[in-house]
Amino acid sequence: MSPVDPAALSNDSTCSPSLDKFPFLPFLKFTANVVAIATLSRGQCGLSKGVTWYLVAMAGADQLVVVFQVVLQRVFYFHYSPECNIINTMGYVSVACSVWLTVAFTLDRTVAICLQKLKTRYCTEKGAAIVIALVSVLSVSTNIPWYFSYHPNYCLESYEFINSPVWAAFDWGHRILTPVVPFVLILLLNAVTVSHILMASVVRRKLRGQRNREGKDDPEMKNRRRSIVLLFTISVSFILLWMTQVVILAVQRIGGQYSMMRSSHYAIVLMGEMLQLFSSCTNMFIYAVTQKKFREEVVNTVKYRFMAILNFLKS
Repeated sequence: MSPVDPAALSNDSTCSPSLDKFPFLPFLKFTANVVAIATLSRGQCGLSKGVTWYLVAMAGADQLVVVFQVVLQRVFYFHYSPECNIINTMGYVSVACSVWLTVAFTLDRTVAICLQKLKTRYCTEKGAAIVIALVSVLSVSTNIPWYFSYHPNYCLESYEFINSPVWAAFDWGHRILTPVVPFVLILLLNAVTVSHILMASVVRRKLRGQRNREGKDDPEMKNRRRSIVLLFTISVSFILLWMTQVVILAVQRIGGQYSMMRSSHYAIVLMGEMLQLFSSCTNMFIYAVTQKKFREEVVNTVKYRFMAILNFLKS
């Protein structure tokens, strides 16, 4: 592997302050995740406890992305070690946790819809808690090496990291695990889920002796449609918002065109980075659009908080 100038990789470093051009994003992201966590934690959204655990955990992981990759890295700059090392490492941890919790949620919904025998054992509150804990531990343990990849005095990847075959293998492995493998898994799981739902829908209509338009009154079909809309919207949002960043990373690593991506294609790089980070606040809006009960609970949560503050001021 030929030597590379460390400065040429500064765009790939998580210290990039490019989101200064989008000052509204930190506030939007932070507020959206706080509202999602507060609403879902009440447990009144008509969702099972296991699903609620996953959605709260995903919102929590997204909030960590906002804290470490937006607020601490792009609003408050840390240019020196060890603060920079810790913040950057936690940024990688939070992104990995957010991505793999999305995969875990997709798997949970696939099992619930397609594997009824396994559903009673896997799709439970306890099962969700175990999976969330496992994903969190693995996200931390697999990203600890990032702490040692930076220069001991400055917030730049060290010369040894850039030019070491071992570190190169680790870097490639990291890019494959987050988010290439999740892309593939989410697409496969969704394909299995769609196939099963279509087949089950045809069978159910035949058993009930109904026409297609009459099937809309079937409550079971309504529940399935709500589940698939929520699942697919989250999955499609994840794929679309990460796609630009994945393509940029592939070009940078396969073509070695780090400097070119920083100069002539700076707008594309900036857009990819913004979309990737924007994915950390989209789920709340997805819930609001696809789940009527969630919208009602958001209003109730805001009213409850407002009344609590008003009563406190009056006392």
